[in-house]
Amino acid sequence: MRSKTKSTLRTALTYIGIFICGAVLVVLLLSFFDNTLNGTLREWFYRGYMTEYYDPEMATDYVQPDWIAIKGLAFRLALAVFAFCVIIIGIVSRLRLNAERRRIGNAVGQFMLSDSPEAGIPNEIAVPLRDAKSKLMLAQTLLREETARKNDLVMYLAHDLKTPLASVIGYLTLLRDEQQISPELREKYLSITLDKAERLEDLINEFFEITRFNLSTVTLDYSSIDLVRLLEQLRFEFMPMLKEKSLTCTLCAPDALPISCDAGKMQRVFDNLLRNAVLYSYPDTEIVINAQLDGDTVSVSVVNRGNTIPEEKLRRIFEQFYRLDSARSSSGGAGLGLAIASNIVTLHGGKINARSADETVEFTVTLPVRKS
Repeated sequence: MRSKTKSTLRTALTYIGIFICGAVLVVLLLSFFDNTLNGTLREWFYRGYMTEYYDPEMATDYVQPDWIAIKGLAFRLALAVFAFCVIIIGIVSRLRLNAERRRIGNAVGQFMLSDSPEAGIPNEIAVPLRDAKSKLMLAQTLLREETARKNDLVMYLAHDLKTPLASVIGYLTLLRDEQQISPELREKYLSITLDKAERLEDLINEFFEITRFNLSTVTLDYSSIDLVRLLEQLRFEFMPMLKEKSLTCTLCAPDALPISCDAGKMQRVFDNLLRNAVLYSYPDTEIVINAQLDGDTVSVSVVNRGNTIPEEKLRRIFEQFYRLDSARSSSGGAGLGLAIASNIVTLHGGKINARSADETVEFTVTLPVRKS
């Protein structure tokens, strides 16, 4: 409050000083022109604003001021001085404002580009500016991390393409050049070649996911489905993968759970969760799918036995291009499955979360029963 009062007083004194200086400057200019013109201005004033009369008693000529005319002249001069001062004050104010803007702009630029304190920035600007800078720095950090993960995973996928491709070329070359291969060995080589070709297809699909994945363009095609039937169908489709690792899958659900959703995208959500459970389950263990109705929402959890996921990884598990295992593996994806599942659930107005403890991993999806 005191600083504002001092600033107002300083401004008022400045304007008064400008007014006085303007008046003095006008007087000096008039005196200068009068001297330059050999008293022409003085003569003009004498003729226009002074009255001569003769006193017969004293036999003397007298000069008397014409006060009405002088008052009019003084009023016009005051207006001229006032206009001059207004112009000067406007110019000075504009210069001061521009200087203050440049100073604040330089301070803001220095603050945004470095860690220097916001010295010289008004408090009403500094507070939101500090928040904006923190948000900008967070966004830049997240962008750098995501770009780095994406670049690394593209490199991993490109590297992983070489191994199955080399196997396909090698076995096909062997089948072409070796004429005396037994039918059993030929069948084995063809089976291996087919497996490697399918692995190549999976990796190429991962590349397409990276280039096409953009949730801002995703639209939902709602329809009424039975969620229990969808889960039963998925469990049946995963039987070969379950059998390879000696896993079992149990579905605990009511007879029916009708919901409104995009059936294709919701199938992808639970396909990703079940595939993730199969890939990271201990052999000879059970995967349990629990589905239940809770008021206006339905919840589905996928529980498997596997390595406990650390808390810091659980917090990032739904990020794009994030993989629990940074090392490449024949089953490793691009880290998009859980990110896609999370965003599809969010688009449906639902939630997805993960928790892990005591060598148990559980993913839970909560969805509204009807389209909101």
